[in-house]
Amino acid sequence: MQLKEYSITELQDQMEQAELTAAELSEAFLQRIDEIDRAGPTLRSVIEVNPDAIAIADKLDQERRTQGPRGPLHGVPILVKDNIDSADRMMTTAGSLALEGNIAPRDAFVVEKLRQAGAVLLGKTNLSEWAYFRSTRGCSGWSSRGGQVRNPYALDRNPCGSSSGSGVAVAANLCTASIGTETDGSIVCPSSTNGIVGIKPTIGLVSRSGIVPIAHSQDTAGPMARSVSDVAAVLTALVGYDARDPITREGVGKEAADYCQYLDPDGLKGARLGVARNYFDRHEKADAIIEDAIEELKSLGAIIVDPVDFSSLGLFIEPEFELLLYEFKADLNNYLADHPKAKVRSLEDVISFNRANAEVMMPYFRQELLELAQSKGDLKEEAYLEAKRECLRLSRTEGIDKAVREHHLDAIIAPTNGPAWSIDPIVGDHILGGCSSPAAMAGYPHITVPAGYAYGLPIGLSFFSSAYQEGKLIRYAYAFEQATRVRRPPSFAEHAEA
Repeated sequence: MQLKEYSITELQDQMEQAELTAAELSEAFLQRIDEIDRAGPTLRSVIEVNPDAIAIADKLDQERRTQGPRGPLHGVPILVKDNIDSADRMMTTAGSLALEGNIAPRDAFVVEKLRQAGAVLLGKTNLSEWAYFRSTRGCSGWSSRGGQVRNPYALDRNPCGSSSGSGVAVAANLCTASIGTETDGSIVCPSSTNGIVGIKPTIGLVSRSGIVPIAHSQDTAGPMARSVSDVAAVLTALVGYDARDPITREGVGKEAADYCQYLDPDGLKGARLGVARNYFDRHEKADAIIEDAIEELKSLGAIIVDPVDFSSLGLFIEPEFELLLYEFKADLNNYLADHPKAKVRSLEDVISFNRANAEVMMPYFRQELLELAQSKGDLKEEAYLEAKRECLRLSRTEGIDKAVREHHLDAIIAPTNGPAWSIDPIVGDHILGGCSSPAAMAGYPHITVPAGYAYGLPIGLSFFSSAYQEGKLIRYAYAFEQATRVRRPPSFAEHAEA
């Protein structure tokens, strides 16, 4: 079949008209993965395919014929990041050979929700090993198990991490949508860098149970897709209370029954948007694209407040870094204790495994972050508690909440990040910065949508706001997307445009 960039709505229409089956669609994606990801450009975005995907799709096709579809995701092939548990024949390794053979005892809650919605779990995506929490000079998209993920817009460029494979797979049309995870930037950066839409939800809206962690204060899963409407449809399926993740109790009653209700092409009329100028001046072409986007937002009826008095928070500032180190040790040890088929039982075991297999595990960069985390105490120590208080003060009290309150804002806008940098496993990443930290540290929602291209490399526009404002952010991103329609499929060029 001709595998076009179909939306979820288009796929449902074709399956309802019996012009397409879920099995045919899944088979076409699996063939494309073989041709584009493993051969051809060798994107390395998919770390493992589900050997039962076609059988699952066949059953869903039969169910559609006899009972009708379960909903918008019925029969839709979705890839999930390889730090998300699936109780099937696929491993969950966070990209590390230290976790090779780890078959989860049960599905992560987000995988349960996807299966309940009728999605076909097509496979697992590659990622920055341990979700980019291993070295101070790591290369985004590299893992010891999966190798280096490459950007489909320019194959010598980085896809950004840690949900690099999830972003590339969607951009390259290897699935309909994917699930990524974010601690700080790992959904929005690869979404922006690969020319797609991604949303990092409020902490408490989507369960973290069954996900290899970095830090429970900031970790969350979220959808990545080629359009705002597809992201909204997938987010609808993911939300809900999970007894295994008590923080989801806070989201009860605050979630939308259907996030697609916010898909309003006139949704920017009257919206007050504050411009976070401290996230400009990193790259002139990215700035110019966002300046044009701001003019477009004005023409669509938005009220622009420029600039806003907004705290300048860089990626991994000192209190955030301290918090991540403490929580990584505690949270990873808890995860491993609950996974009997993992051959490493603690963070200390992971460090020892890497040292014993250094030639394979650490050919380019080391494991300083793992070692620093191992040196930390428990979560009762005052240094940790103070770091947590400081993170919330900077990101909420003196950050997003203050800006929203003082300027009567609906959302804050900024460039998501600059153009993709060259892949460099020896020296590490050359990222020019991004605007992910405030929403990440606060645990607040953040969406990015394609805004333009610099040297053929995608640039995203970010919208973020206070807790549980996903509906608003979807409305604004959708109105901008529908008015501009700037996204174009990748060309798999060898280099960025001159």
